[in-house]
Amino acid sequence: MEQGTLYIVATPIGNLEDITLRALRVLRECDLIAAEDTRRTRKLLAAYDIKTSLTSLHDQNEAQKSTSLITEMQSGKSVACVSDAGTPAISDPGYVLVREAIARGIRVVPIPGPSAVIAALSASGLPTDSFVFHAFLPSRSGKRRQFLQSVAGEEKTMVCYESPNRLVAALHDILSILGDRTVVVFRELTKLYEEVFRGTVTDVLASVEGKKVKGEITLIIRGAASGVPHWSPEDIEKRYKALRGDATLSTRDIIHIITKEMNLPRKEVYRIVQQHTSS
Repeated sequence: MEQGTLYIVATPIGNLEDITLRALRVLRECDLIAAEDTRRTRKLLAAYDIKTSLTSLHDQNEAQKSTSLITEMQSGKSVACVSDAGTPAISDPGYVLVREAIARGIRVVPIPGPSAVIAALSASGLPTDSFVFHAFLPSRSGKRRQFLQSVAGEEKTMVCYESPNRLVAALHDILSILGDRTVVVFRELTKLYEEVFRGTVTDVLASVEGKKVKGEITLIIRGAASGVPHWSPEDIEKRYKALRGDATLSTRDIIHIITKEMNLPRKEVYRIVQQHTSS
């Protein structure tokens, strides 16, 4: 018996008109649609009068559900995988199912379409020839700051998602760790209340701080300037210890020297020095 096919179908990230004719045909013709949230997908199907059966495939059940979906495809049925919005398996369920299907020789066909990452990047005005996607930033400030420190030397444009409730805190951490770089914040891409904030981190903070930000956020961050060295907290501590040997220098003097030498935000140098002196 010939095996079925797994289709990875991109669906609208907001505006229901952003779906391809091919995606609509595949959703109509396949035997089963595996959806991250069947309630949301049902609304899309209703808008285009598509009657195909639905089953759930989300983060909590993907490992178990993939097994039964593989069995369906091995029996000759075709399955379309969709996420809540955009392209499946890109910071969404789908990766496990794709991996298992490939391992069993099942044909996997991408049906390209909407992606918040690509949509935001294309309209950002920041370099697009080379970029990196980091999915969601860590939710806790400590972990987020550690992550930002780890990518401080990244020269490629960086794309990530962020919760509207954490946007202001994340921007403050970006300002502290990465400096006052150019950023672009997209809110509710393709939806009725789509909004874009562009400028330095300071500019964007002035626009969003004190306001209740709602909706899905895609954040674009300009990469580090070419040739700018990346300094780790350990490098700063090492330099601090070396300068402490000069009795004529106060802690304030040392922070000023390190800030200038390493071209780092003063607040970040101060924070690391304070951690060192209090430990």
